[in-house]
Amino acid sequence: MRTPFATTVDAFLAEYFRLLPVHATAAGNHEHDARWPDLTAAGRAERLALFDRWKATFASFGDAQLEPDERTDRDLLIAELDAAGFDETVLRTETWDPLEWVYLMGGGIFPLLARDFAPLPDRLESVAGRLESLPAVVAAAREVLVGHGDRPVSRFHAETALKQLPGVVELADQALAAADDQAAGADPPVAALRPRLAAAADTAREALAEFERHLRDDVLPTAGGEGRLGPDLFAAKLRRTLRNPNLTPDLLLAAAERDYAAVRAELVRLAREAWPAWRSGESPPTPESAGSPEAAESAIVRGVLDAVAAEHQQAANLLDFCSAELSRIETFCRDRDLIGLADEPLEIRWTPVYLRAFGGAMLDAPGPLDKGQKSFFSITPIPDEWSAEQAESYLREDNDRMLRLLTIHEAVPGHYLQGAYANRHPSIVRSVFWSGVFAEGWAVYVTQVMMDAGYGADDPALLLTHWKFYLRAITNAIIDIRIHALGMTEEEAVQLMVDGGFQEEAEARNKYERARLTSTQLSTYYVGSLEFWDLEREVRRRAAAASGDPRGEAAVPEPRVVGGYGDTPGFVYRRHLEACISHGSPSLPLLRRTLLV
Repeated sequence: MRTPFATTVDAFLAEYFRLLPVHATAAGNHEHDARWPDLTAAGRAERLALFDRWKATFASFGDAQLEPDERTDRDLLIAELDAAGFDETVLRTETWDPLEWVYLMGGGIFPLLARDFAPLPDRLESVAGRLESLPAVVAAAREVLVGHGDRPVSRFHAETALKQLPGVVELADQALAAADDQAAGADPPVAALRPRLAAAADTAREALAEFERHLRDDVLPTAGGEGRLGPDLFAAKLRRTLRNPNLTPDLLLAAAERDYAAVRAELVRLAREAWPAWRSGESPPTPESAGSPEAAESAIVRGVLDAVAAEHQQAANLLDFCSAELSRIETFCRDRDLIGLADEPLEIRWTPVYLRAFGGAMLDAPGPLDKGQKSFFSITPIPDEWSAEQAESYLREDNDRMLRLLTIHEAVPGHYLQGAYANRHPSIVRSVFWSGVFAEGWAVYVTQVMMDAGYGADDPALLLTHWKFYLRAITNAIIDIRIHALGMTEEEAVQLMVDGGFQEEAEARNKYERARLTSTQLSTYYVGSLEFWDLEREVRRRAAAASGDPRGEAAVPEPRVVGGYGDTPGFVYRRHLEACISHGSPSLPLLRRTLLV
């Protein structure tokens, strides 16, 4: 028998999915797949009313009325609705960031083509519906993209949107190609739909061409913004992203800069040990030859990492390499009984064009209601317009060892596996409204767990590259805060990433652009990993205290950086890891409350 709270959640989700149909598609609710949200002022007012009304409704449920899992869902929903209201009233990204519109349009069409949750004719009919109504989306964008208060349209976001917009046109072409392929197999429903789909594609192309002209001729010449939020707005958004009111930008920056120094020290230690193997016949830099002790340390790390970076794939082989690495990772997890694996399908593919502004790699998981559908581990190819030097720099950054770590991070036991576990949880709330801090933090944290468990233990260069990867997560948080709240320049950011974080220049300049295109997201990797390590340390301490070991909690040592605890009496990694990802994807404070009852 369903509880009053569960019935209330059902009613809320029905209204939420109706007003936000692209979100519904992403979650796997396909009742509204042919529609776009109402992007007029009236539609926005209706969404704001929904957020306020349901936030009050969920707040009215007291603890005594709810089961423990329902209390978590209630608190998650209240925080989610607060953040949604903030986006619609204060942040208003859609008024100054043209990329928001590209992501909306691409996100409304791509899942309908990429996942076979329904027969192709049904999915293409929904695609036709959305393509037919793209002119209304473009009309709304033209009206809304005028800035908000003292925040003008961002020129950089507009330039990037113009580069990514052809990816949406490409999706319309893919829909027609899918219909033609199926029509060749004599499927009458698709053949009957083909004229409508072709007309819809023409309508969409015309609308998108008009949007491109508007961005190029009307928006771009007067776009005076650059997308930096400023200290107050950044702090307000960070609080809602992290769902941790105690972690302000100042406190986060202080923690990141402290750990930045600790990880660099670890890199120096490991690089000194690795120098003879990787720089055979060369003497390591000294303070005298480099000019200072600090310069010598940096030169030693850079010298080894440069040699390691030379071992990289050709651009065309990146997908095949990651596929083979995934197989090795899964074998390791089975052999060590580290964590249970999943059978849900995973495809490694190139990143769709409309999402390539982010660069690097990403994981696109199916919604919780799309059972058995594919996750996509996407890798962004090298842009065609890049020079040979830029391409080489990119491949050196994503060298063989970095790709091994990326496969852990994006696939197993990282994002793909975590998403598969999350979608099994009976609470749809925690699957639909997942925490980015949880997801990114898990992927960073569990990569260190793999290192501690002995993955690649025969390859010291992999551990060195791992700490560089972890340093990247810390540096992400530093530049996120400093760019948006403290006015960090491009050269300052690139210097920090290249000279301080040992990144390749092409990667660093891409990351600077990503930091300007987003805000607070780059902080989630570091913050989430810290919260997972804090949780593991507490679980280990409790296990040791309950085990009867005479050392008690002292059996858990202080880590040099993070992890590296060794064996703890009563602590079983598989039990702990599966407990972490078996409760959906709530914020980390809510997960901590769930596990440390």
